[in-house]
Amino acid sequence: MENKTSDESLHNVTHVGGMYENWFLDYASYVILERAVPSIEDGLKPVQRRILHAMKEMDDGRFNKVANVIGQTMQYHPHGDASISDAIVNLGQKDILIETQGNWGDVRTGDDAAAARYIEARLSKFALEVGFNAKTTSWQLSYDGRKNEPLALPMKFPLLIAQGAEGIAVGLSTKILPHNFVEIIDSSIKYLKGKKFELYPDFTTGGMIDVANYNDGKRGGKVRVRAHIEEKDKKTLIIKDVPYGITTTQLMESIVKANDNSKIKIKKVVDNTAADVEIEVQLAPGISPDITIDALYAFTDCEISISPNACVIVEDKPRFLTVSDLLKSSVDFTKELLKQELELKLAELQDKWHYTSLEKIFFEKGIYKELEQKHKDWEAVLVAIDKGFGPYKKQLKREVTREDIIKLTEKPVRRIYRLDINELNEQIKGIEAEIKEVKNHLANLVDYTIAYFENLLKKYGKGRERKTLLKTFDTIQVAQVAIANTKLYVNRADGFIGTSLKKDEFVADCSDLDNIIVFRRDGKMLVTKVADKTFVGKDIIHVDVFRKNDERTTYNMIYVEGKTGVSYAKRFNVTGVTRDKEYDLAHKGEKNSKVHYFSANANGEAEVVTIKLSPNCNARNKEFDMYFETIAIKGRSSMGNVVTKYPIRSVKFKEKGVSTLAGQKIWYDTETGRLNTEERGVYIGAFEGEDKIFVAFKNGTYELTNYDLTNRYESNDVVYIEKFNPEKIVTAIYLDGDKKQYNVKRFRIETQTLNNKFLFIKEGANNHLEMVTTHSQPIILLKTGKKRSPEEEEIDLSEFVEVTGWKAVGTRIAGEDLISAELLSEDEDPDPNEDATPSGPQGELF
Repeated sequence: MENKTSDESLHNVTHVGGMYENWFLDYASYVILERAVPSIEDGLKPVQRRILHAMKEMDDGRFNKVANVIGQTMQYHPHGDASISDAIVNLGQKDILIETQGNWGDVRTGDDAAAARYIEARLSKFALEVGFNAKTTSWQLSYDGRKNEPLALPMKFPLLIAQGAEGIAVGLSTKILPHNFVEIIDSSIKYLKGKKFELYPDFTTGGMIDVANYNDGKRGGKVRVRAHIEEKDKKTLIIKDVPYGITTTQLMESIVKANDNSKIKIKKVVDNTAADVEIEVQLAPGISPDITIDALYAFTDCEISISPNACVIVEDKPRFLTVSDLLKSSVDFTKELLKQELELKLAELQDKWHYTSLEKIFFEKGIYKELEQKHKDWEAVLVAIDKGFGPYKKQLKREVTREDIIKLTEKPVRRIYRLDINELNEQIKGIEAEIKEVKNHLANLVDYTIAYFENLLKKYGKGRERKTLLKTFDTIQVAQVAIANTKLYVNRADGFIGTSLKKDEFVADCSDLDNIIVFRRDGKMLVTKVADKTFVGKDIIHVDVFRKNDERTTYNMIYVEGKTGVSYAKRFNVTGVTRDKEYDLAHKGEKNSKVHYFSANANGEAEVVTIKLSPNCNARNKEFDMYFETIAIKGRSSMGNVVTKYPIRSVKFKEKGVSTLAGQKIWYDTETGRLNTEERGVYIGAFEGEDKIFVAFKNGTYELTNYDLTNRYESNDVVYIEKFNPEKIVTAIYLDGDKKQYNVKRFRIETQTLNNKFLFIKEGANNHLEMVTTHSQPIILLKTGKKRSPEEEEIDLSEFVEVTGWKAVGTRIAGEDLISAELLSEDEDPDPNEDATPSGPQGELF
């Protein structure tokens, strides 16, 4: 054999780089188009489409073993049975296209489905109605060329946004969240009518969702999903569902992990899930249920964030769209499919009309008698029949073909003599009516499509109501809900703070998420993160946990300015700073400036101090008292008020002062069920000291709480909330379900226990609170009878019923035909003890 030259050998070399580039692109395209990303036409991935097509071929109305479905699908699918099995289970669990029988697993608990040989499936009636029509389906050869499979199913419904989709391809991924069946149809109808619509995710797992940043499902958007957490009692919380994509096992593991990391403190977590999710969280002694609920949302999978990414295949290319785009595209596709079906039906009806008319003429005009004539051959018979139709061809809408004539001659002779011409006339009239109807539908295609969607809603909408509650979530500050899981210590002289200085002075319990505020003798202040050991500067005079945006904590300080020797007094708050940056509180920060006196006051207290001057100074009065209440609270950078120009020998505390701050004004946010000081929601009063909040709930209980901003109220259950005044009389109207009547009662709150709910209406399963107010003279407009023509009556409840104990049943005011009880009394004057009149009423009826 002849040896090749080196040049020839190099010429035949295939570079690995080139092979990789081509093969990688081919593989990436295959994964994107054929495996991971759904098509916009029918909302299905190829494996899902093949499963549904195989099930349609097998469909006889009965359930089939999933193992048989897998075998049938493998005729079309180039991959193994495992991928088909997983895809079938996923489709079955969505409960839209497939009816299931047997153990199909549970997405809430993460339990797997039974083996394919044990479970059964069949196409749902909905799937059969919206997903299949061989006449409007485009076909292609299967991977081995032996079978035909659909390029896309003729899906007459926005399936993609109904069941959602998730997939990871090469270089991109898709995540389309499921939406509510009923809302999808309503939005489809609105789109067809040219109206605006909004679509938000809905999950079979229930829970709550905040869609403020959903961004119509477009890439870059985000939703927050929470589980419902109820307070069973002060020691137990119940988690009633799981966020989408999270199992009960994952949820419990996240709770245990948060407890192990000292983010929350619980005694035990128990899974009681059966037909409904129920995870019981038992709290450690002394732990607040409200703060623990916040901590569960902040540190566990009780709240998760989901980022949608609506990537779909459009004309063999991946595109990123919005949910609205997907719905519009699907509705337009549905309208086009309905048009094709109508056009096919019209063509069939026209063919049927043509043949029936031929049949009528054939028998009515005696043309069939040509069959009895003696013709030379069969062709002559056909020609004679065609000639017989000659005078009547103008009545027809198309030409008479040879096939038409042959079909007529194939009719049994015995039918000729029994044929009722009138019956043919009725058939023709019926066909003409159908043709007219179909043409009308084609002329009014939008209305026809709307009627189609309305029919789907009527047939399949029952039981598909929204399961996930749309709600605005409050933003939880993790540092505020983290439990105090460590201890803070300080070495004042050397200037160190930290959690590891256990031999030094104890400061406070704190969490490892907290920030620490430090004040030094030289008038410097800084805020730093909790750590094992941090140097913050020598001569520390005050250290504590820092609360951002705290406008109540007031610092009182007396300092001497180093350059002039003048001493100043100032009062200030620290609401927000840059971490690890030193701030100079002694004006201009002169070298010899120092702090004579410093105090931190949680509620703006202003004490009295005694100041002694240097005995060698020229001041006449070398000892005097200073009242901090005379100094206004200003910013931390203010110089303050001059105390003395003489040297100060000492400043000593003399007398405790009272708060100089007005009561803390608090609002109730009806969306989140939280208290706040940012003027969100309903103003409920200015609070200080031992003030309380009165809350009435739909189930007829009331509760007294403190005004801690960490309090949590279930907004859907709150009927009335205001600042508690024990002198006010509560007026309530409630339903007595047993007697089928509405009672009214008036009473004073006699209990003082905080955070305990007291039932103040008659006990009963169907009893509920209709109205409550603390107005001194409640006048209501009572409407009874029929809604279209109600009877109206104004009633002064203060005269109608006497004041009794809070346990009294009350007096009947209306029967079961009560329509509404509207409070007519105007809002009462604001509390005269408050320094300003806030916006909003003192209490609110929701």
